Amino acid sequence: MVNTNSKPAAALATTMLIAALSAVFLVAGCATKERVVVKEKTVVVEQPTVRVVPAALREERGAAPGPGWGWVAGHWKWEGNDWVWVRGKWVHQVVSPMPPVIVEQVVAAPSPRHHWVPGHWVWNTDRNEWFWVKGHWHG
Repeated sequence: MVNTNSKPAAALATTMLIAALSAVFLVAGCATKERVVVKEKTVVVEQPTVRVVPAALREERGAAPGPGWGWVAGHWKWEGNDWVWVRGKWVHQVVSPMPPVIVEQVVAAPSPRHHWVPGHWVWNTDRNEWFWVKGHWHG
């Protein structure tokens, strides 16, 4: 006996298969691809903080105590974490004027929390002469 339903059943199966595959391709065509987002790291380079030497204070020095006395001008000195004014004074010797500031190259900071303390002249009371304190990072 021959099954006469096999042709329509095969045609129906083929039609269903085509419909299923069409649905899969249709849905796959509607699917979006994964979005690729590129994030660039922003690097902010800050200028180093410089603790600038304040302007000199005006001092009244008065007359020398006597012959052979020299005036050591008042000046700023870095002490601890800030500038401190060292008052001018008379010393019993000849005093040369404070030398000009030495221009120094500022090197890279060891960390963002450091600040640059510029080089400056201070009076060395032990040697009775001006002494250059080199610029340095403080933090």
